[in-house]
Order: sequence, then C-alpha cells, then structure tokens
Amino acid sequence: MASELLVPPATEGTTIVAVTPELAGWTYVGFEALRLAEGETAARDTGERELCVVVIAGHADVGEWTGLGSRATPFEGAPDAAYLPPGSSVTVRGGAGGAEIGLCWAPAPSGGASARVLPGSEIEPETRGTGTMTRTIHNILMSGREAERLLVTEVQTPAGHWSSYPPHRHERDAPPEETLLEETYYHRVDPAHGFVVQRVYTDDRELDEALVARDRDTVLVPRGYHPVGVPPGYRSYYLNVMAGPRRAWQFHNDPDHAWLMAGPP
Repeated sequence: MASELLVPPATEGTTIVAVTPELAGWTYVGFEALRLAEGETAARDTGERELCVVVIAGHADVGEWTGLGSRATPFEGAPDAAYLPPGSSVTVRGGAGGAEIGLCWAPAPSGGASARVLPGSEIEPETRGTGTMTRTIHNILMSGREAERLLVTEVQTPAGHWSSYPPHRHERDAPPEETLLEETYYHRVDPAHGFVVQRVYTDDRELDEALVARDRDTVLVPRGYHPVGVPPGYRSYYLNVMAGPRRAWQFHNDPDHAWLMAGPP
C-alpha cells in the first residue's frame, strides 16, 4: 500500500508536484515543483502567504528579476532564489534551456518581509557531519535571511553517505529545546534511475515508515525523526521547506543515536 507520506511526481505537464496544507493534513507548509520549457510561464498570487522561488536547475526570470539560475543541475553549486511577501503577483518564465523551479509557501499573517532576490553567490556552502555523514548545505532562506515563517534549505549528499543524520526531530513547540516545524523533502537522484531511503519515525513508533524515494519524489515529514540514506553509486539532492508557529529551527536528536554527533545534524 502506498504511503501517505510519499508524493510521486507527475510525468507530464508543467507541475511536477503540488503539496498544499490540505493535501498534507497540516497547517503551514506548501510546496510546488515546476518544469518550465524555454519561454513557458507560470503565474502565482501569494494571497496571505509568503513565497520563496528557488531556481533548482536551469535559468529563469522571476517577475522583474531576469536571468536567475546559476547551475545546470542541482548537484553542484548554490541556487538563485527570490522572496515574495503576501499580496504579491509573480510570473516565472523559463530561460534558455528551460528551468526546474521550487515554490515554497507558508502563511505570513504579519505581512512577511521585503521582496528581493536571494543570490546563490551570497550563500556560503556549509559542510556538515564527518565521514559517511558528510554533506553540503546551502541555506537559501534560513535565519540569516529575513522572512516571517518560511525556512528553506537544500542538501547535496555524496554517494554512500547519510544526511539528516544522526536522526533529529522538530515536532514540539517547546523552545529553546525544540520547535514545531512541518517539512517537505523534494528529492533528486543522480543518475535518475536510482533511489534514496528515508525513514520517518516517532519515539513511540506510532509512526514508523521506511520510504524508497526516487528522482523527484516528495516526502512529507509531519513529525518524527527523518534521516536519509544514499546508496553507493548515486548522488542525492533535496530541497527542504519548513514552517511552523515560530520561525526557529531548534531540534531534538534521537537519544539512541546522539552519541554519533560531531556537530549539528
């Protein structure tokens, strides 16, 4: 039986995946992935939400900001992105060779932040973990870049490595120990016929699933720990969208595996 936490991609059309709070059964996070051919457009009104547009691959114009996009694939370099507050209208257009676009949404009842480009050239890559837990983080719209509730980051993981590991969770609104953040994982795999494994589980094992995520699958993390394992021979990329009642990424490590820590998860 198919898992409710795994959203497969559409094989045709502009929309690869569209996750709404209603579909996910939660409150805050929305996520879309689009494929835009050169010259093809997609228009969105933000309404009462804030939006981060991530150029995952290729080149695109995002509203008045033209020529965004700094990489051919998501497996190298950092992405260009743009932020739009509530009450905005934006048209995204595929540039030369087309583009793959992530649309990251969250409610912004206090008006969000100022509209602006988020250049990939300003992102300092972060190497996290040691040994086969090593991976590269690009903080697209984390605490160093202003927003109301949205948190957006991406992770590039080498073949044979683990990421989001040791396992951690952020399911309780109990700062400073932990904050409540819903999360989506949009997976890319290179070569594309490969897979990664993602486990989502809670302390009491009421939720305990091991998911096989393939290229362009989206995994929903409503609660619990959520590590990702990458098989030998394949590279992993995922784009994370997080949001909750407060904009803070404070997590709790699984006590069974906390001894592995050599830095943040």
